[in-house]
Amino acid sequence: MPIKDAAKKYMRVTARKTEKNRKIKGAFKSAIKATKESLTKNDLPKAQEFLKKSMKALDKATQKKVLHKNTAARMKSRLNKTVKMAATKK
Repeated sequence: MPIKDAAKKYMRVTARKTEKNRKIKGAFKSAIKATKESLTKNDLPKAQEFLKKSMKALDKATQKKVLHKNTAARMKSRLNKTVKMAATKK
């Protein structure tokens, strides 16, 4: 346990930031997961709908500095690529 007041305050700040980051990460991870699940079920319209949601969630995570912009771009690119491949197979 910290002794100094500044260290105690830093622990409170860290707890708040961690909680905020968890919510944001959970949002984009669940959107990506939903997209992949709908792809495995061969439900292309839902996959495309979830793709838009996951893109939006990744952009918000980048905007709030939870993810680096290149990481989000890479994730979006890979997800878009898998949805496009599924669309061309049909």
